[in-house]
Amino acid sequence: MSNLPWWIALPVAVLLVLSGIISLVGSLGLLRLRHFYSRIHAPTLGNTLGVFCMLMSIIILSSFLFSRPILHPLIISILLIITSPVTAIFLMRAAIKRELRQRLAEYAPDEPGYMSVPSKHPVQGAPLHPDE
Repeated sequence: MSNLPWWIALPVAVLLVLSGIISLVGSLGLLRLRHFYSRIHAPTLGNTLGVFCMLMSIIILSSFLFSRPILHPLIISILLIITSPVTAIFLMRAAIKRELRQRLAEYAPDEPGYMSVPSKHPVQGAPLHPDE
C-alpha cells in the first residue's frame, strides 16, 4: 500500500473518527433515553449522519487511489437518507396506534400516563375508538 499524502489522510481520518463518535452517541441515546418517541430519534440520526461521514471518507480515499471521481457510495447515502426517516415514522405511527389500544403502563411503566397522542385524557368508561 502506498503512503497517502497528509492532505488526503487527514480528512479521511477526521471523517472516520467523526463517524464513529456520531454512531456511538446514537447508540448511547438509544440506551439512555427512556421515552420511545425520543429514543427513536437518536439511532436514526446517528445512523444517517454516521454512515454519511464514513461514505464521504470512502469517496475521498477511493477517488484519490483510483485517480478518478468515485461517486458510487453516494447511492448508499441517498437510499439511507430516504429509508431511515421513513422507517422511524412507521415505528412512531405503530406506537401511536398501540397507545390508542393499550395503556402506557403496560409496556413502559417508567413513564406517567399516556404518551402524547390526540386522545390524551379519555372520559372514564368511554371507549378510545368510536367502533369499540
